[in-house]
Amino acid sequence: MNTLLAHDLLWGMTVQQLPADAPSWVIESISAGQPVVVRRALCAAGQVAVGVRGPLREQRFATRMEVAAITRRVRPEELCHVQGLRDFPALRALAQLRSHLDESGWVWGVSGSAGFELASGFAALHEGSDLDLILRTPCSLTRIEAQALVAVLDTAECRVDMQLQTPFGAVALREWAGASSRVLLKNATQASLVTDPWNPQEQAA
Repeated sequence: MNTLLAHDLLWGMTVQQLPADAPSWVIESISAGQPVVVRRALCAAGQVAVGVRGPLREQRFATRMEVAAITRRVRPEELCHVQGLRDFPALRALAQLRSHLDESGWVWGVSGSAGFELASGFAALHEGSDLDLILRTPCSLTRIEAQALVAVLDTAECRVDMQLQTPFGAVALREWAGASSRVLLKNATQASLVTDPWNPQEQAA
């Protein structure tokens, strides 16, 4: 299987793979056939760090999954043109932004509650849900470009949060578009303040 990336949704997790102290809602979620989401954390060979979603916002459970158990994988960029079955602001915002993001030439995807619902069919959205998006940025995005993109996202019906996926971790688009000289970069080992999320020398510092 190709490299698993944060925000990928995976199927194949079983109750038997859960730790003994897993809460009852985690067991229920996995028993119902819900996917788990890949998270940024180090794991032993043959395993992947994942998170289980519960029905409540605060219900998030971090665990590990055997890579050999994966039966299906859906990446955020596969969800850009999936039509939701329910009518919520986050999905209307996605419809509003889709053409602009497609025309930009960037590789983008849907994550968070919207991505989970679009990929799995399990209800995850509500009226107050934000729309979470990712943008693959193997090369640097200038702050001016980031500010222009934020302006576009702010035309949508609900709040839209986008994460820039750099080769060295993820940074919030709104932070990179802001005035602060340093931004928070998150990867599998740490979260650190950097001036350039695309600079490999800075990551090693």
